[in-house]
Amino acid sequence: MAERVLRGIRGAITVERNSAEEILAASGELLDAIIKENDIVAEDIASIIFTMTADLDACFPAKAARDKGLKYVPLLDALELNVPGSLARCIRILVHVNTARSQKEIKHIYLKEAARLREDLKPD
Repeated sequence: MAERVLRGIRGAITVERNSAEEILAASGELLDAIIKENDIVAEDIASIIFTMTADLDACFPAKAARDKGLKYVPLLDALELNVPGSLARCIRILVHVNTARSQKEIKHIYLKEAARLREDLKPD
């Protein structure tokens, strides 16, 4: 069996409105995609950091992870830097996971308008 190490998996998604419903739905959609595409089980998640742009403040995006049953995973919400010209209404996630996958095998997920953030990571 390959050695397991701690890896980071990035993802981002945008929402249309600053509402708790949209933020939680988008955060859950992104988290589900990261988990599915990387074959993650909850026990392998070391922690998750959620950030949102300053134009989003209707709720904490980490609540989506709790709503999915990630009771014991340490979660952190933070405010994204407010850089002029940056993508608006964006939620970003960094999942720290114990895995045997190499960095190249990790699948980072960028959905909706956030897909343009890392066009270099689009599948070949």
